[in-house]
Amino acid sequence: MKRENQVTGNIGMYYACYKLSCMGWNVMPTARNARGIDIIAYKKNGTDFIGIQVKTLSKRNPVPLGNSLDKVMGEFWIIVNNVTIAPNSFILLPAEIT
Repeated sequence: MKRENQVTGNIGMYYACYKLSCMGWNVMPTARNARGIDIIAYKKNGTDFIGIQVKTLSKRNPVPLGNSLDKVMGEFWIIVNNVTIAPNSFILLPAEIT
């Protein structure tokens, strides 16, 4: 069954939130489809904040980055692929994307 892109994106974002929470981060998704980061995460003591951008794919396809890397935001990117069957997640720094 083919899902809408927004639903697929939500699955990946909430999967990333779940995994970050398991690692001790407090996470907060941002407004969907807004330009910028997708998740704000912070440690329990409130001193460490990170912004994360999430890219989600339903299969093992290449990550669509578009024609320009001007939209690369956040301290980390989390790529989640194969999201509907057996999710795999990859964490990248913005320098690794360019």
